[in-house]
Amino acid sequence: MKKLEKITTQEENFAKWYTDVIQNGDLMAYGSSKGSIIFKPLSFGIWDNIRLILDKEFKKIGVKNVNLPLLIPESLLNKEKNHIEGFNPELATVTEVGGKKLAEKFFIRPTSEVLFGDFFKNEIESYNDLPLIYNQWVNVLRWEKTTNPFLRTREFLWQEGHTIHNSQKEAELLTTKMLDIYTSFVQDYLAIPVIKGQKTEHEKFAGATYTYTIEAMMKDKKALQAGTSHYLGQNFTKAFDITFKNKENKLENPYGTSWGVSTRLLGALIMTHGDDRGIIIPPKIAPVQVDIIELFANKDPRVKEVSLQISNLLESNAISNEIDNSNKSAGFKAANSEIHGTPLRIEIGPRDLESNCVTLVRRDTLQKYQVTISDILETTKKLLEDIQNNLFNQAKLRLLDNIKVANNYDQFKEIINSGYWAIAKFCCDEAAEDEIKKETGATSRCMPFNLDIEIQSNNCFYSNRKTDKIVIFAKSY
Repeated sequence: MKKLEKITTQEENFAKWYTDVIQNGDLMAYGSSKGSIIFKPLSFGIWDNIRLILDKEFKKIGVKNVNLPLLIPESLLNKEKNHIEGFNPELATVTEVGGKKLAEKFFIRPTSEVLFGDFFKNEIESYNDLPLIYNQWVNVLRWEKTTNPFLRTREFLWQEGHTIHNSQKEAELLTTKMLDIYTSFVQDYLAIPVIKGQKTEHEKFAGATYTYTIEAMMKDKKALQAGTSHYLGQNFTKAFDITFKNKENKLENPYGTSWGVSTRLLGALIMTHGDDRGIIIPPKIAPVQVDIIELFANKDPRVKEVSLQISNLLESNAISNEIDNSNKSAGFKAANSEIHGTPLRIEIGPRDLESNCVTLVRRDTLQKYQVTISDILETTKKLLEDIQNNLFNQAKLRLLDNIKVANNYDQFKEIINSGYWAIAKFCCDEAAEDEIKKETGATSRCMPFNLDIEIQSNNCFYSNRKTDKIVIFAKSY
């Protein structure tokens, strides 16, 4: 076991705190190519749980998994001009193989809309073949200039869903349904409250008719886009000449959607819940929910007996756990459990066993409980549920407390400069968004759905033109 290094506090330097906790917490190591990372067992274990839970939810609504190629021919990518313009600066190109120039360039996929478009073209003939609701769990590559582990890396893991439907209504319903699935998952499992909304034209996905998003607030009050669902209309199906015979036996272009979440959810989880001792993993997504720590086992053989007994009891009740039977000090073992974010630890030592008790310690509050061995299972279940709820409630309170109304541009600048999110009436002018970002560093996050915050002004905070559109702005990752 390596020595635990000192962690920079969040107050001192949040960015440094973030890299300190993910490295000390054994979540990642830097890859050999710039901007890449290695997912260690803990971070990949969280991602694996995300994948398993979401995949189960997807299959409930008829999603089928596929796997498409990594490389995209240049001629294929050029078929959707808006799409390639959106990704052009980040495209990695393959031009040579075995020392020989290729006749055509290939791009490593930044996303797979064009690959799915080409694939769908040969999969349908009539409305009876629709809908096609496919998803893949893959890696993608975007040559980002500035990188940050989990949040923005050149290569990352994600799921990308792609569908085509025989009606606009059906496609739009699926777009909304996927947003709801993401919202429920992120809030219920990752304990991260989010604001659902629609992206402005300026911020929507390249090639989409419109984009829905869920936006989360990190502990430094920056925004993070936690998931998106795009209604593509017929934009891609027309570009790729995908047609089907409708009920009137006439050729028609189907309607498309795409949607995805990525390993940036790991960054969101860390920055929403972590503290100066390390990360805190919500119990429902944690690869290890309970650390069982043996103390002074060499002085009393019952310590090992009881730890194994408790481990088996928890495992048989679907509570994942690990036993720390190393010869490290009690302080090191506790700190090691805390920095790895394990939601709950059980400390077993000779003194407690004299009273037929063990000590339970919550990771979120560090509160300790003396519990009899017979009550271990019931207490563990209750505490894990309490930890999950407490993490969500704390984050929700922080989110709602840090959104401020801006009625004019001076107010807006003061709100953003103070580190808050600004909600305001906005005309959604794209040039205005560029100027706002240039002057304040803030971007439009979404036009929120069902957010109960009253805005008395009827005019755009920036242009003073009359508008009924409400937009949230924030500095973001």
